[in-house]
Amino acid sequence: MDPSFIRNFCIIAHIDHGKSTLADRLLELTGTIDSRQMTAQIMDQMDLERERGITIKGKAVRMDYEHSDGKNYQLNLIDTPGHADFSYEVSRALASCEGAILIVDASQGIQAQTLANAYLAAANDLTLIPVLNKIDLPLAEPDRVLGEMRQIFGFTPEEVILASAKEGTGVSEILHAIITRLECPKGDQNSPLRALIFDSTYDSYKGVLAYVRIVDGEVKTNDKLLMMSTHTNVEALEVGIFRPRTESNGELKTGEVGYIATGLKNVHDCRVGDTITLSQKPAETPLAGYTPHKAMVYVGLYPAEGESYENLRDSLDKLRLNDAALSYEPESSAALGPGFRLSLLGVLHLEIVQERLEREYGLKLIATAPSVSYQVVLKGGRETFVENPADLPNISEIEEIREPWIEMNVLIPSRFIGPVMELVTDRRGTYKRMEYLASTNESYDQTGSVPEARVLLEYDLPFSEMLVDFYDRLKTVTRGFASMDYRFIGQYSAPLVKLEILLSGTPVDALGFIIHRDKAYERGRALVEQLRSLIPRQLFEVAIQASIGSRIIARETVRALRKDVLAKCYGGDVTRKRKLLQKQAEGKKRLKRVGQVEVPQEAFLALLKISSK
Repeated sequence: MDPSFIRNFCIIAHIDHGKSTLADRLLELTGTIDSRQMTAQIMDQMDLERERGITIKGKAVRMDYEHSDGKNYQLNLIDTPGHADFSYEVSRALASCEGAILIVDASQGIQAQTLANAYLAAANDLTLIPVLNKIDLPLAEPDRVLGEMRQIFGFTPEEVILASAKEGTGVSEILHAIITRLECPKGDQNSPLRALIFDSTYDSYKGVLAYVRIVDGEVKTNDKLLMMSTHTNVEALEVGIFRPRTESNGELKTGEVGYIATGLKNVHDCRVGDTITLSQKPAETPLAGYTPHKAMVYVGLYPAEGESYENLRDSLDKLRLNDAALSYEPESSAALGPGFRLSLLGVLHLEIVQERLEREYGLKLIATAPSVSYQVVLKGGRETFVENPADLPNISEIEEIREPWIEMNVLIPSRFIGPVMELVTDRRGTYKRMEYLASTNESYDQTGSVPEARVLLEYDLPFSEMLVDFYDRLKTVTRGFASMDYRFIGQYSAPLVKLEILLSGTPVDALGFIIHRDKAYERGRALVEQLRSLIPRQLFEVAIQASIGSRIIARETVRALRKDVLAKCYGGDVTRKRKLLQKQAEGKKRLKRVGQVEVPQEAFLALLKISSK
């Protein structure tokens, strides 16, 4: 098709603002999906996506649309996730498009992820089509939200399309805006092939499917191809498009979006951001591609049953074929045995991966407390990165430890400013700025009074302070009204120490973690108290200690089980009783010397339950 009749766009929004519902209506109106096959959230094909109501994996779909001018257009929609953990996928989708539909909920207004995605789109020089969705809701406040959109983004009321994706209101206007406002793809059909890989997945029969945007040239089935960064030669076993499931059509031309079946057996051989060209007529320069994603969260994952280790390794191999952001390496723990150290994009990514492993592969898993990557400067000047607290060098060898920091934006109603500031300050956050998102004086709510203004708070925060329960606490103090977004800004020095947990004098490596010195005593005390109720009683006394280096900062004791050895000694001389008691005492000493303390799974969950105050 002539590139002038092609429009490539994506939909960006905060979670639950109607992105997937609008995609459903666009598919219906363009006739891409037959009404008999139509289901809610048809683009979200994973069970977890439907259950949680969020998009986890980006997708693409081609729609054919006959405009009112009588011309046929090809519309390529690249769907994007909405959570901050998957912002890297959003950035890849934006780099493959010429425009984006920015959805704002008429009842909730602009949220943190709305701002983040809009800024990403602006950084990619994309044309934005603002849509005010859910205007049919009883609690919708279109005038107030229009005021926010004008204040923050500079949109005029005439630019904003009022819509209800659920009812289908305004969808025709959105399609018209896509045709008239967005630019067509720019590329040379006669140049050598250059196709940008914006995502990939794995098919059992076709190997790796590369999701591509054709920038220059064209590709056909059976063409000999070259991955320009890895210099891997492959053959295009199949070339096709998404509707939204794969559909072979034999070729892709300049400006089009589709897939190429490469036959590769590993998604890492087909890197996201790489450029595909023809082997016999290669392009001179690759496309700019993307900045490689950076893992933010690290966690140890162990099978609850030791014999399941091989099953866990095979399951991780299979899962990684469809999740290129997941990486792992084997590790061993003295307490938990062999397992794996996973590198993930965020806490939600961790939850999704663990739940998929347990649900899809029937595994029972133990996950250690999530940690971040610390930059350790040794006294000789050498620098190293530590993802596992057990690998932290001896404190005498360390010059300084640097921890990752994030820039966090929080959007809240103004009445919650105090509690949120107190929460973030307790987590070592640094205040940067505050901005009121005031609505127009003419807009009133249903009671006739001016609605409460919302506030944008901007903080710098150590990422480790957000891992455990920050989001839950934020939702609690704001009664569920807060929204949050963050981005990594760098590594900064801090007085950090390694807090170890000892059972009967033996360190439990999987229970250790790195923490700020000022919070070490409080966290250590709370953890040993929690473990005292979780560690099962033995026939000998078990000492639970929290230590920093060689210094013990907290201790609790699990009392020994007492067996009444004198029960059978119902009479006779007192020396008989002393002999039995002495034999019992010697046995307890021997048990204490060689006995093993079993650490239950609940003990590792206790790390997540202890507040980070």
